[in-house]
Amino acid sequence: MQKEKDQVQDQVEEKEQNAEAVESENQTEAQEEAEMSVAEDAADEEVSEVEKLQADVSEAKDKYLRLYSEFENFRRRTAKEKIDLIGSANKELVENLVPVLDDFERALKSMEENDEMKPAKEGTELIYNKFKKVLEAKGLKKMEIAKGDDFNDDYHEAITQIPAEEELAGKIVDVVENGYFLNEKVVRFAKVVTGAKS
Repeated sequence: MQKEKDQVQDQVEEKEQNAEAVESENQTEAQEEAEMSVAEDAADEEVSEVEKLQADVSEAKDKYLRLYSEFENFRRRTAKEKIDLIGSANKELVENLVPVLDDFERALKSMEENDEMKPAKEGTELIYNKFKKVLEAKGLKKMEIAKGDDFNDDYHEAITQIPAEEELAGKIVDVVENGYFLNEKVVRFAKVVTGAKS
């Protein structure tokens, strides 16, 4: 009986040891699961931190590109405005000098008939040519108009109409005042006489 008791006692102890081992194993598994959960949480936090940083970098790049684009547009716009300002300043000056050019042409024309004025005419021609070259260098160009050209209200201003032959009806008969372009834009319309059907 003692033997049986010892055996039962051994079995109970063995079962207790097994239970302790299982409990210890369960605790180890629970601890490992807790550690894994903490590690997963830390990994999730790292992933979310990385995603947040990537989003911040992307946002900063977008802001940079927008600012760069705005700056480039500003730079181009101010450069264009500067060119326009210089061009308009030249335009006003050249427009004011065109009548002086007309006066030179009228003076030269009146000197042609007088032989006594030949030396003065030569000097005036030199000044006129130099003045004309300076204006041409600034972009001034005289309109080329001939008798019989079609009237174009984009370039010509009709002062009057006179009776003319059939083929000159609606066409330019005479140029009263020359027209000029400044950098391909009209600064003064040519004043012309057009033909009317008689």
